[in-house]
Amino acid sequence: MAGSSNSGMRAETKRWIVPAALSLWCVLLVVLRVGRSGTVSYVFLVWNLWLAWIPWLAGQAFRSASRRRVPAARQLGWLALWILFLPNAPYITTDLLHLTPRPWVPLWYDLALLLSCAGTGLLLGYLSLLDVQGAVEERFGRVKGWAVAAGSLFLSGFGIYLGRFLRWNSWDVLADPAGLVHDIAVRLLEPTAHPRTYGVTLIFGGGLLLGYAALRSLVAPSGRVISQR
Repeated sequence: MAGSSNSGMRAETKRWIVPAALSLWCVLLVVLRVGRSGTVSYVFLVWNLWLAWIPWLAGQAFRSASRRRVPAARQLGWLALWILFLPNAPYITTDLLHLTPRPWVPLWYDLALLLSCAGTGLLLGYLSLLDVQGAVEERFGRVKGWAVAAGSLFLSGFGIYLGRFLRWNSWDVLADPAGLVHDIAVRLLEPTAHPRTYGVTLIFGGGLLLGYAALRSLVAPSGRVISQR
């Protein structure tokens, strides 16, 4: 029992140390770039990384709340916060569009910086989904767990579209809900008039789902989510 407990603690500690170390590496690359160039061209990546941490933290909170059987309203609150901010994690991959030759800094350095941030953000999103899917599977079974996983990733694809092309942010749910709902409704009611909406959603959603399924097959070959009680 003691050995199992210690193993669980080590695994839980690694779940914090690895994302933190990767994020620190990304911040260091940004700081070095600012020092080299004297510009703040890619400082926004630090903010985007912080936004990617929110679903990871919300996923942890939801998993804990589910296991402690806290009131359903609180569980749903954490789940809503998670799904609202989840698109911010894979969204960083689209920041590669900002890659362009700039004075004072080699292009290869900016590529390494963008790839580091994109990989870290994507990992944070996937780790948060492991927590949420694991909690759902424990309560409702494998099929519903995968339904939540697939649905959330395709919603993330749609969120990427809203953020990259329509410039909506997660907090606009509170800042301008009417405008956000209008833009979403128009694209749902007139799908043929907005082919890019569905193209971006399906391609990014499908790619995210394939990547996540590959990760699940590697970390949980038996089909179970690897998570600590």
